[in-house]
Amino acid sequence: MTEPTPLPFDAPLPWLAEDWTRLDRARRDGRLAHGLLFSGPRGIGKRHLVELLARSMLCGAPTADGLACGRCADCALIAAESHPDLLRVGPDPEAKSEEIPVAAIRALVERGALTPSRAAWKVTLVDPADHLNAAAANALLKTLEEPPGAALIVLVTEQPGRLPATIRSRCRQIRIPTPSTADALAWLSGRIPEETAALRLCLAHGGPLRALSELDEARLAQRRERIDGFLAIARGQRDPLVEASAWNALGPRLSLDWLAGWLVDLVRLGASEHSTQLDNPDQRDALRVLARSLEPTSLHRLLQRVQRARALVETRANSQLVLESLSIEWLRVGAGQAIRRS
Repeated sequence: MTEPTPLPFDAPLPWLAEDWTRLDRARRDGRLAHGLLFSGPRGIGKRHLVELLARSMLCGAPTADGLACGRCADCALIAAESHPDLLRVGPDPEAKSEEIPVAAIRALVERGALTPSRAAWKVTLVDPADHLNAAAANALLKTLEEPPGAALIVLVTEQPGRLPATIRSRCRQIRIPTPSTADALAWLSGRIPEETAALRLCLAHGGPLRALSELDEARLAQRRERIDGFLAIARGQRDPLVEASAWNALGPRLSLDWLAGWLVDLVRLGASEHSTQLDNPDQRDALRVLARSLEPTSLHRLLQRVQRARALVETRANSQLVLESLSIEWLRVGAGQAIRRS
């Protein structure tokens, strides 16, 4: 994958300009809640918006639009990733588990880490918040219930439903929507090849930042190989275990995301061959022919298992075994065999 140029923090993304204006107005009027929960699909810019807010809260001389100036001493410390009043809490990159442990949350409180040491505010970013384990969520809840006066705690997640209801209820929830296709394509213009922009945006589920960073030409070529393997399994021309190994090598999360998209399109085309809403419009003809021969109930059950597997690979489950099980079930569905309810 080619690394895209990092986005600057001198302005909100165009489709988030109104969201930024509301946040800045709340900050200026002293109405900003101590706990904020930003959610929305991946790749739509919510983390960029959160970063703008954090930098603005700590900047010594914000602009007229409320953005960080980028020139003061506080901004320099943020750029150097050494500002004492900007804390980032997430999974330990050296740990096998991707959970956020309770120790990370306790450290914020026990060492007085929620008290500003330089700026007017202490800003803590918890990302991805849905990775908090149960003990960590309980520890954070106590802080949200009795927040220090000058502390802002910002949670970021793609899956707010995985957070305890008690956490969600203690935060002001800010749901960031997917931008319109027109706005997203306008922003992508000049950043990625025009001939693949619409497909990349579609594969990114409407997330412009995903289309920019996760779907370069090499990734598109890998997708073509994997969907060819997927179709070959259904025809009995590909060993499902070999294909599962290829899925795992690509990365179980990405493979399951693609697999879910192919199955959803098969369900749509099974219901109507003229469906206009497809995640993989470039594969319409191949998927339409295949959909005619598949038993809808078994297809739906396999899709449900894929969705459960997407949550399962977030744990310590053996991703190779998970993918092998799914590939074998896909072989059975392709051969017209019924899948029993699980």
